[in-house]
Amino acid sequence: MEFGFTAAQQQRYDAILCASREKLGRAGTDGASSYFTRQQWRAAAEIGLTGLCLPEEHGGGGLSALDTALSLEAFQRGCPDAGLVFSVSAHLLACGVPIRDFAAGEVRQDFLRGMADGSLVAANAMTEDDAGSDVGNLAVTARSEDGAYVLDGEKSFSSNAPAADVIVTYAVTNPRAGFLGVTAFAVPRDLSGIQVGAPFRKMGLDSCPAARVTFRDCRVPARYCLGEEGQGGAVFQHSMGWERACLFAGYVGLMEHQLERCIEHAKQRKQFGSPLGSFQAISHRIAVMKQRLESARLLLYRGCWLMDQGRDYTEAVALAKVAVSEAAIANSTDAVQIFGGAGYLAQTGVEQHLRDSVGSAIFSGTNEIQRELIAREAGL
Repeated sequence: MEFGFTAAQQQRYDAILCASREKLGRAGTDGASSYFTRQQWRAAAEIGLTGLCLPEEHGGGGLSALDTALSLEAFQRGCPDAGLVFSVSAHLLACGVPIRDFAAGEVRQDFLRGMADGSLVAANAMTEDDAGSDVGNLAVTARSEDGAYVLDGEKSFSSNAPAADVIVTYAVTNPRAGFLGVTAFAVPRDLSGIQVGAPFRKMGLDSCPAARVTFRDCRVPARYCLGEEGQGGAVFQHSMGWERACLFAGYVGLMEHQLERCIEHAKQRKQFGSPLGSFQAISHRIAVMKQRLESARLLLYRGCWLMDQGRDYTEAVALAKVAVSEAAIANSTDAVQIFGGAGYLAQTGVEQHLRDSVGSAIFSGTNEIQRELIAREAGL
């Protein structure tokens, strides 16, 4: 086993960390409620973040799952805006990966280059009112008609939709076929019959816009199918494998930055004439934060490594998703407590970490669903 970064990995990590601090170090810190700007998106693209695991021939980085995760970790460690990091990750993993691996040649070429260079923003539209964890209960339909599919229905929660140029979505093409009756599509936003609602007001990840997407007699040429008709369930599971493995590396970066802030605060802040860090109530809390972070980090790296080795990663990625998300929530709660009253104020950015972390136990498959996967893989 090798636990250290290679020289190339360390160089890439350091370069992304430095560039993120320089170009995006103040992103999301002005208290604005609006989502990311195109200028911020282009800055992320200039660093190479919008194309990390996309093919080099289309302007991407051609990176493995582990290298993609390390890059997103460095991105979040250097950029205070978790919403922007989440938007880039969703664009890359929930959208870029299925287009990369399942789109037809012409469509693949058209979308991937724009996604990699930041000129296109991609949104993922899977969730519906009655199909959250139960992704087999989709109501959006797609009927085949003269070389196209006509989509009808509504997606209830689509990350990046208000800013998107392309929407990756899933619809039922054969209601009697169950898992094999769903088809995936990469839909250009400018097609007629698409309506995107206003951005939701959310608990956290403020700069990642999310909204309803409605399809009304939306005619999508068949070339925009991802894979074959009926392959949508497999396409979605493939993309979720990458998302669960790599997106949560951003939370590893968040916890790394958060821990640095807590240690510095504990050394500088004095109470009763002594630094906070001299009290076991604080030092032991920080020790537990460190333990959670490193445990979660190792599980995430292992899950990504298994993916890259072509081995079964289902259990490992589920374990990593649960560990990282629950560590992020617990550590963020501890950070607020360590900072005390200052941590409760929005201006310090400490409470924002908690609000940004709560959703991590819900998206990409709830932690309850991940535990079902873990139990099944254990033989139950």
